[in-house]
Amino acid sequence: MGYEQRCAALLFSSDEPNALRQLRRKYEVVGWWASSIEGQSALKRLLQENQISQAAFNEAVKRLEIQSETWREILPTEKVRELAKTIIKTQNLRTLDALQLAAALVWCFEKPTGRIFVCCDDKLSEAARKIGFTVLPK
Repeated sequence: MGYEQRCAALLFSSDEPNALRQLRRKYEVVGWWASSIEGQSALKRLLQENQISQAAFNEAVKRLEIQSETWREILPTEKVRELAKTIIKTQNLRTLDALQLAAALVWCFEKPTGRIFVCCDDKLSEAARKIGFTVLPK
């Protein structure tokens, strides 16, 4: 199971760990503009690989849609694009991961120290840590 699939299964299923549920209650959830698309794509792969049932897929998609209506979304601005270009020059990330990290930097006004970045991808987590985010899960 790939990182997006693990995250999708973890974050949008009814089996979501208590720690992540508590984080969502304590902090504002911020996502970049394609987060809901990534989540649905990952869930679809889980369904196609028979790792979740159709009923579980339907429930997870419904939860994702509900949650995406409540989170703050970072739009694909010129600032996000410029930061992503810089990130690609300095980190070992693919385009979409660089855009996601750039959106997080826009959210925190480029001051990531003490800010939480939730991620299940090793490379993206490492890059986020290097620039100062606190990455969860550990």
